[in-house]
Amino acid sequence: MSDFKSNEPLSKELYSAAELISKNRYKKAEPILREFLKKNPLDVNAMRLLAEIGIELRAYKEAGYLLTRALDLAPDYHHARFSYANLLYKRQLPDDALEQLEILLKHDPENMQWLSLKAVNFALANQHEKATELFEEVLQKYPANNQIYLSYGHALRALGRIPEAIEAYKKAISFKRGIGEAYWSLANLKTFVFSSKDIESMKVLLNDKSCKLEDYYHLLFAFGKAYEDKKDYKQSIAAYMKGNQVKSQHVPWSAKKFNKECNEIKNFFTKDLFSSITSSGSDSADPIFVVGLPRSGSTLIEQILSSHSLIEGTTELQNIIALSRKIGEVDGKNRDHKSNYPKIIKSLRLKVFKEMGDAYIKNTLSQRVKRTPFFIDKMPNNFIHIGLIQLILPKAKIIDARRNPMDCSFSCYKQLFGSGQGFTYSLNRISNYYLDYLDIMKHWDRVLPGKVHRIQYENMINNTEEEIKRLLDYCEVDFEESCLNFFNTKRAVRTPSSEQVRQPIYKSSINHWKNFEFYLEDLKEIFVSNNVKF
Repeated sequence: MSDFKSNEPLSKELYSAAELISKNRYKKAEPILREFLKKNPLDVNAMRLLAEIGIELRAYKEAGYLLTRALDLAPDYHHARFSYANLLYKRQLPDDALEQLEILLKHDPENMQWLSLKAVNFALANQHEKATELFEEVLQKYPANNQIYLSYGHALRALGRIPEAIEAYKKAISFKRGIGEAYWSLANLKTFVFSSKDIESMKVLLNDKSCKLEDYYHLLFAFGKAYEDKKDYKQSIAAYMKGNQVKSQHVPWSAKKFNKECNEIKNFFTKDLFSSITSSGSDSADPIFVVGLPRSGSTLIEQILSSHSLIEGTTELQNIIALSRKIGEVDGKNRDHKSNYPKIIKSLRLKVFKEMGDAYIKNTLSQRVKRTPFFIDKMPNNFIHIGLIQLILPKAKIIDARRNPMDCSFSCYKQLFGSGQGFTYSLNRISNYYLDYLDIMKHWDRVLPGKVHRIQYENMINNTEEEIKRLLDYCEVDFEESCLNFFNTKRAVRTPSSEQVRQPIYKSSINHWKNFEFYLEDLKEIFVSNNVKF
């Protein structure tokens, strides 16, 4: 009962709700807690439990309100503070999360959960050396914890310490044989090849009826990669298809809703709008946005640019997406972020655009370890928000990373993403998303001619030096030889391509989809019928 703040025995309602939450039955627990809070509006245990549901269901705004309210009422409610730190981590606010964790660690400096969350927040803040050092300290005290080994492996991977990362992932497996995420983490290195023994172990786990859902789909994606490396494409695609089928049932995605959002954006951000809103936004020219689809070569572009002495790579920052949601809530009524963005922009005063741009620069400072003049925001989904970026950061550079649609789509399909990117878990979803992406990028080219610099992945591979010089010219920085030798650059990389960009240019990924062509006929037909070349 240490999870709860109470001098009294807990009510039956709270016990029932807590038990339902432990079984992931959030929709059953939620009404119990809401009804309980109507009668007991100051009960901090109910607030914390309802916030936990909010965190799981990504209702972060309400969860934040509940937890800050609970902490106002009970500042020494440590479990609520830990939940709040976890919420801040999930919202990608590592500095704020670390502040909460420091408060907790004053009370219990040896707490494994708190120290582990501190370490992953160091990693989120691009402080991977600090993260690995702290994980090593924790593992000395708790040497048999599979989850800590898993997180430790992720931090090592980001730093390019691959043999150590592999060892950490294998340690995680040794402590919990069925931990699917550890198998997938090995597969996700891209350069790791599973042994026959590894494959047999995965087969046994996949046939185990007690295998948990999360472990199951992680294992399926890892299994697909294992057989792809063996060039057994039939077994590989079967595993990828099953993995995507399972994952798609738990990651909702509406192609209709996304298409509607794209059309609303296009109808709002017109040439006339940009002509009418002049002299807006921040004076900063620091950001370089790299947008597009995942698996389109964006990490390669980031690595090349980060090899320049004036440019620093960060990660896929959530700031622009979070800002679009915040704007959508500006009247306080739009809890689901559905109706106010982008149309509410017309009611904003000019100075607000500058304030937003300046706030973006300030809020991303924690990710800029080197503090070079320029930095990269590699959130691919920002392509839908280019209009907003133009209003608040008119001097920012925007690069569209583009790749053969068949290669890009299939690469997305066989990638298990850590969070988000729900469109990738079916080929039909991917094709719809890709078509909307092409359409909205054409729109930005029309209304903001010359704003976006496009890089075709295949051109970068085949004419590397020429494309790099074009890229640096667009970014208005001088050519540096280090950009050609990008694979020697020592920096943290947290995306699925982290190991690939530490190698010289290779051409094996071009037309890789053709190994699976027999199984991709429907995808190919959609692109052909929409005049999309590949």
